[in-house]
Order: sequence, then structure tokens, then C-alpha cells
Amino acid sequence: MSRSNSFYECQSCGAQFPQYFGRCTNCGNWNSIIEIPSTKSREKRNQNLYQTANNSSKLRSESIEKLQEQPITRIRTGYQEFDRVLGDGLVPGSLVLVGGDPGIGKSTLLLQSATAIAQERSVLYVSAEESAQQVRLRWQRLTQKKCNLRLLAETNLDKVLEELQNLSPEVAIIDSIQALNDENISSATGSIAQVRECSSALQKIAKNQGISLILVGHVTKEGMLAGPKVLEHLVDAVLTFEGDRFASHRLLRAVKNRYGATHELGVFEMQGTGLKEVQNPSELFLNNESAPGVSTIVAYEGTRSLVVNLQALVNTTTYASPRRTATGININRLHQILAVLEKHIGLALSRYDCYIAVAGGLQVEEPAADLGIAAAILSSFKETQLPERTIFMGEVGLAGQLRPVTKIEQRLEEAERLGFERAIIPKNNTISRGESREINLELIEVKNISEAILNALG
Repeated sequence: MSRSNSFYECQSCGAQFPQYFGRCTNCGNWNSIIEIPSTKSREKRNQNLYQTANNSSKLRSESIEKLQEQPITRIRTGYQEFDRVLGDGLVPGSLVLVGGDPGIGKSTLLLQSATAIAQERSVLYVSAEESAQQVRLRWQRLTQKKCNLRLLAETNLDKVLEELQNLSPEVAIIDSIQALNDENISSATGSIAQVRECSSALQKIAKNQGISLILVGHVTKEGMLAGPKVLEHLVDAVLTFEGDRFASHRLLRAVKNRYGATHELGVFEMQGTGLKEVQNPSELFLNNESAPGVSTIVAYEGTRSLVVNLQALVNTTTYASPRRTATGININRLHQILAVLEKHIGLALSRYDCYIAVAGGLQVEEPAADLGIAAAILSSFKETQLPERTIFMGEVGLAGQLRPVTKIEQRLEEAERLGFERAIIPKNNTISRGESREINLELIEVKNISEAILNALG
């Protein structure tokens, strides 16, 4: 008898076992292990879809120096913000995974982008979660442009692969990968085995025919992409669509990108007619009104500089231990800055509650915002407004010194463009002479946090 190549896999954590167990020894869940059939039997289904390599030659590898360079023509998505995050457009044969919370606007963004691409190229939109009539109603509300956009409402993987094989579109959108179902696998739709096998089959046909494939992925309650981790390794780019469903703006980030810069940021605004790209994102995160506890920094996201307002509130505590709350800022970073201010400035902040927030819901993770955070906290503590048209940039060290920040020229140019007049920066920050001559800002260079506060508050 031929030996079976089947194995057993847990649908909760993805652990694999040679035999069946009632309880997974990895995650501890009961009745979550199912049998996965042999890989060879599943690949027979698609043997007519993929070309096999030539077995006549013993060596299939070749010298990298002899490989001919093939120019890549990127596909424009119809949105400059979307193209920016992708690295100037879609690459033929690439796989892009777009994830986000329910109702954030993933399907709206991709349907609008598919309509724009279909003006000149062939596009297939596979809807596995909605019926064809539901997608058409949404498309009619968003736009009514004539285009070569084809729609397929199907959850069966075999039929989706057959349509991709016969139509061979330049761009295909799968909404969503968790809703596709492989009938050769006995697990439920959306399980780890289903997502892994469906994405692997789609990758093969996309690479073989040069189809730019966009996959929509669900997220868990913790905000992580659902499904196996191999899905994120399989695709070429991982994008996250973020934002508060009660706010109008949406942020598109590139977490992984093999064809462009990571941590690139695209800004959109949700309107009644769909998503509109924001050409000047600093307007969303900047408020010209001055008040105690408000400072201005220049954050750097990908290749873009954003001028952002920081808001701080310091109040006498009524609890045994003071509260520390941070929105958009790492809470450990806030604790470190508070300790530096209490040590080197002499403020008894241990008896005060401290709240810090980034205007507009933006996440600022870089240490260049340390000086702005410290200035906002001191401004709220002293009930004194910071000087108008002044920005703060610098990383605060544990000894109170200011460390240099990266991309200082680009940050100063963005501040000057928005009408700021002066900037408080670290003294040892290197600025190229050619760039500094073009910047018409009053640069106040300081060595430590004490000098920065003296120049800001006197």
C-alpha cells in the first residue's frame, strides 16, 4: 500500500501533527485539529493551469550576470496617494495584501481604484462577501464612469482560478481572501488551512500570467491580520488601512513592500461620494489656534513630512499614583520624558496626572517628537502658551541632552512652506549648507532640554 502524505493541523494556531489529537498541544484548544489531504492530490487539479519546467536540461539555474534586465511598467491606480504607498504603482505579477478594520473603507478604496484602472486596462473584481447586485449598487453610488471592469461574485476557488485563467486580466482584486473556499479541504471557510491554500493557488497563477493581484484581508480584534503568518510572507506588499470610523480621514500605510519604501503613508478623506485623496495632509493634523499645552512638531512618515500638533494636559492628581495616558505616543516614551523633566528641570510631576495626545489620531513613533512632547507638558504645567509659529524637533536623552534627528532639511522645508518662522533643534544636528541657505527659518540650536525650555518659555 502507498503511504499517505496527509497530516493534521490545528485551525487556531496552525501547528501540524503526524496524527490526530483531540486537544492541540500548542494552543490548548479542543477539537480544532483537522486532517489535511496530500499536496500531490490537490495539485492535480491545477496541472493544466501552470507550465512545468523543461526537464531536458540538468541545470535550471543560470548566472545572474547573464540575466537580461526587463523594464517594469507600473500600473497606476488612479490615486497618487495609493501609488505613493505602493512605490509608484502596481508591479505586474505582484501580490498586495490590504488589511483593515471592518467598515473602514477597504472595499470602497479598491472599487474606486479598480474603476480608475479599468479606464485603460482589463480588471477583474472578485466579490466573495457581497452579491453582484450589492457591488453594483455601491459602484453606482461612488462613480458611473464607463470602464472595462468585470465583476465575479464567487466563493469557490476553482471557479475563480478558471476565470483568471480564461480572462487573464492585468489587475485582479479578491475581496476577501478569508471568504474563498477550497472544496478539497475539509476545514471551514476562513480557517488557516483554507487561507494558506487559496493564497498559494492565487499566487501561482498570478506569477505565471503576470497578473497584479490585490487581496483584501480581515483583521483580528487585536488589530493583526487574520490567518497564517505565511500569508504576509507570501505577498510582495502588506498595506494597512487605518483610521477612526467616526472621523473622516483614513491612513494607508505600507508595512512591507518589496518594490518600494516601507512605512510610507497615504492620506484619504471619506466623503459621501467615496474616498478622496488629501494632497496636503498637514491641514488635518495642524491647528493654528494657540493654547497652553499645545506644541508643534514635524513627523516624518516614509518620504513625507507632516506638521502635527501635540496636546498635553497636566493636572493635580486625586489618586494614590498619578495617571499617565498617551494617545498616538508610546506610553513608555512618555514615562521617560517625564522622568527627565523631573530630574533635570526640577518639576514635581510625580504629583500630577499627565495626558498627551496627537491631533488627528496620527501615530507618532519616532524619537524626534521628544522635544515637542516635553515642551507641551511644560506649557500645560506652567499654564503658558508656547511662542507662535515655532516648531520643536529633537530626541531627548536620559541625561537631558538633545540628540540629532534624521531628514532635518526636509522637515524644515515643510515647516517653512506652512508659514512657520523659527525652529528649536539640537545643536549637533548636521544641516547641509546648500539646503540651509534656502531655508528662511530662524534656527535656534540648543544642547540640552534646559536650553530648549529657556528659549521656549523664558
